[in-house]
Amino acid sequence: MFEQINSQWVNLGKRFADTALQAHGLAIEGFEKALNLNLKTLEDRVEATVGFIGELSSARDFEGIKALWPKSVNLAKESAEKLVATGQEVLAVAVKTNEAIGALYASDFEATTTVLEAQAKDVTAKVRKAAAGK
Repeated sequence: MFEQINSQWVNLGKRFADTALQAHGLAIEGFEKALNLNLKTLEDRVEATVGFIGELSSARDFEGIKALWPKSVNLAKESAEKLVATGQEVLAVAVKTNEAIGALYASDFEATTTVLEAQAKDVTAKVRKAAAGK
């Protein structure tokens, strides 16, 4: 009887370790997605800024610089919008990742509860049977 309980605890320990490993994998995957989103946005904004600086450096007089003013305002506006949109996408990735990890642990908890309840009923039945036999 004690051997059965010990083996169940060992199995539960393995199950929890496997679940933790899967959760770690989901967390890493979510981190990679968020990092890729941020890197793409950074790359896009750097390209836009370098392009604008190229145009600015080719301006020869005050009128040329004055003509670039609307482009600079537009660049700042686009950059702010992109940063907000990327932040929202990263937040969505984080929420989805956390939901997946939560579902993984909930499933594992339910399975463990079922196993422990069945085992408790089995042990209770054996104890009652042994007590009735005396």
